Amino acid sequence: MRVSLIQIDVDPAEPVHARRERAAALVRDRAGSDLVVLPELWPVGAFAADLFETEAEPLDGPTAEVMSAAALDAGVWLHAGSVVERAADGSLYNTSLLFSPDGALRATYRKIHRFGFDRGEAVLMSGGDRIVTAEVQGIGVGLATCYDLRFPEQFRLLVDAGAELLVLPAGWPARRREHWTLLARARAVESQAFVLACGTAGTHAGVELAGHSLVVDPWGAVLGEAGAGEEVLTVDLDPGLVAKTRADFPVLRDRLLGIPGIAVPPPDSDR
Repeated sequence: MRVSLIQIDVDPAEPVHARRERAAALVRDRAGSDLVVLPELWPVGAFAADLFETEAEPLDGPTAEVMSAAALDAGVWLHAGSVVERAADGSLYNTSLLFSPDGALRATYRKIHRFGFDRGEAVLMSGGDRIVTAEVQGIGVGLATCYDLRFPEQFRLLVDAGAELLVLPAGWPARRREHWTLLARARAVESQAFVLACGTAGTHAGVELAGHSLVVDPWGAVLGEAGAGEEVLTVDLDPGLVAKTRADFPVLRDRLLGIPGIAVPPPDSDR
């Protein structure tokens, strides 16, 4: 399985419509890949909160239209990163879009954990309320976004739902790049799954982005890592490695907490 992560540079001087077309051209250039991934909120910038309201769009809006056509032209599965979705009731969501090679929108995921500590996304957007998996070429794919990476319980639920490959678009700040790499590898090791972590380059609203998209295998080995600037990272995966890893080192089988039917005793208050 060939995967390509498009670490696009979000330049605030570039009009959104121009960036859509440029991103679509980059997707079309990846014909021959099986799965192509774009970063979080690349049309506007993950930290450009002042643009969220004006650039919000429905699920069949201009970004979806352009990305659908690009997936069809390239003949690839396309995780088109995320957009600022405006729901029917007017609420805003940070929503990821997954297209199949025929251009159909096959899955959407509304980001559950919103970042900002009572600012930005955390107050301007509503949070999703469900995990999402999809099947891509017979492989279970779990969807998550950026700040979700810090919440391992979400990834446990994705694994329980059949995920063998975890796709995470992000707009991760450069000042916390070490956390980005560390957490992506940790989620891969504990989930015994591939992690495709696609970051953004450039600067959003004065915040320098980390870039350094990476592909991690189920043992935590980094199979490929981008630099800080705009770059396309392409890696070939062996999907069979997930089953082999889980069979050779059956740690998931030994889980006791969080499993239905397993009672967790209350903490001992005398200790």
